[in-house]
Amino acid sequence: MSVSDTPLPSPVLPDGMQGRARKLAMAVIVCGLMICVLDSTMLNLALPQMARQFQIDPAYTLWVVNANQIASLVLLLPLAALGDRLGYKRVYLWGMLVFGLASVMAALAPSLPWLIAARALQGMGMAGVLSVNGALVRQIYPRSMLGQGMALNSMVVALSTVMGPVLAAAVLSVGEWRWLFCLHLPLALWVCRLGVKALPQPAAGTAQAHGLSWWDVLLNAVMFGAVFLALDRISHYQPGQGLWWAGMWLLLGVTAGWLYVQRQKPQAQPMLPLDLLRIPVFRLSMGASISAFSAQTMAFLAMPFLLIESHGVSTGQAGLLISAWPLALAVVAPMVGRKIGRIPAGRLGAMGMALFAAGLWALALLPVGAAAWDMAWRMALCGAGFAMFQSPNNHTIVTSAPVHRSGAASGMLGTARHIGQGLGAICLAGAFVLWPGTEGVAEQRALWLAGGFALLAACFSGLRHTPVARLYP
Repeated sequence: MSVSDTPLPSPVLPDGMQGRARKLAMAVIVCGLMICVLDSTMLNLALPQMARQFQIDPAYTLWVVNANQIASLVLLLPLAALGDRLGYKRVYLWGMLVFGLASVMAALAPSLPWLIAARALQGMGMAGVLSVNGALVRQIYPRSMLGQGMALNSMVVALSTVMGPVLAAAVLSVGEWRWLFCLHLPLALWVCRLGVKALPQPAAGTAQAHGLSWWDVLLNAVMFGAVFLALDRISHYQPGQGLWWAGMWLLLGVTAGWLYVQRQKPQAQPMLPLDLLRIPVFRLSMGASISAFSAQTMAFLAMPFLLIESHGVSTGQAGLLISAWPLALAVVAPMVGRKIGRIPAGRLGAMGMALFAAGLWALALLPVGAAAWDMAWRMALCGAGFAMFQSPNNHTIVTSAPVHRSGAASGMLGTARHIGQGLGAICLAGAFVLWPGTEGVAEQRALWLAGGFALLAACFSGLRHTPVARLYP
């Protein structure tokens, strides 16, 4: 199935879509993105109920989440490469359809293994949607407005991330966990129906006839899957337990990764986009993205513990206080989007991550008995800083790639997010292991470390010498 790659010149594409056509296409993108992000954030609250219904150890229900994450992670790059070859619209719509059908399987699951399999299938469909999301936005928006499209994407992700647990709590208060999946199929079918007409068709000369190497797909899956499992073992480490299995998974992942890289090096358009990683601006933007998502994940996971257990805030109040973060992001992101192309992205990103680090360290210094407004402004500072960084950084990652490699760049957006989230989770778990039973200390140390990751992202962003104009037309 593997065919040798030959370099292709970047074809000249139409400069985006106009008027109502662009609005309809973005409605498809926004709805699809919202469905996927909501699904990935709603299930955590339902795990205890699943454990009671299936009468199993609650630890096993974690695979309801893990199966989805692993399936999505290992297929992001292969499906992004397939989008470069077959067209982004086709990969997106098939991914959304698979996601909707898998949701029906999850809602009807008679046992935990069935549910885990359905969640893995959902992750495969989700990978189809997320892997080409950025490439489609690049096709939809004119070059002068692409920053606004990226800002809209960032805002949708942020709001959906916070809405997920809120909606899950509302549904679970009146029904069982199966209802969390019931709306997915009709919404997915609606997105597919509208997407057939609204999403842009591949321009002549952009789709490529050759397929993917199954060996490369397998090595990609083993590399990312094994490393994920190693990190998962480490993040659930308890004193007295061995790390033998974690070491074995890590060794397998590193070995598969080495073989994978050797196979990808001679290819002109590799599935693992080594050609894009050779571009300094792209490489620095990826480092900044991984560091930023590590910081965000550590803070998001640590904040409920810090507010509820250390500061005596109720669960409902904690949710309202944390919501100041995405609300600030939603306000600032559109304003930043209009500045992309006028102010260098590296400068915007560095300022945003410096602001983000300041917000995280302000949260780490939160005094006991602080008023609600004193907590909320620190959350808002974090959200505003992340908004200043994310949209310009995503814009740089997508536009620093040639047009015919937009899918690969889009797939790397999702890959960076997954890697950063995994690294952030394991760092927080390490903080709880290092400072057990010390009320608030582990969370505070984690926030200090998260601020360090944010400052690292600021350094990566500041080192980019990105011109105001795009690299590729």
